[in-house]
Amino acid sequence: MSKIPAVLLVDDDPTTNFLNKKLLLRLGVTDNIRVALNGQEALHEMREHCQEQPTDCPVLVFLDINMPVMNGIQFMEAYQQLPVEEQRAVVVVMLTTSVSPRDQQRVQELPIADYLDKPLTQQQVERVLAQHFAE
Repeated sequence: MSKIPAVLLVDDDPTTNFLNKKLLLRLGVTDNIRVALNGQEALHEMREHCQEQPTDCPVLVFLDINMPVMNGIQFMEAYQQLPVEEQRAVVVVMLTTSVSPRDQQRVQELPIADYLDKPLTQQQVERVLAQHFAE
């Protein structure tokens, strides 16, 4: 499988981001991994790289639910308001430890590709890639 252009990791825990980045690099998923510590930073990353440099736009986003400033659900609600061309071909995967029934129900109403439990594993990454990026 060829590398995808870019991945965006959205989580307020630096250790989680570090480990996920190491895993994605080890698996050869991409050479371009960006990190945002909350939904607001993630929106900024999406706007900056999808409007100004569409070829550099993240095509895969791993998104936590519980974060300060703007959580994952609020990010998805704001993301849906972006122009359709900025939403194109972006696979958003919720990656969380949340067991809240309210969170899980709300997430089902959002246009996400998958809902995964932390920690991110090689098997989860391979499944997401096979489902959404198979050639």
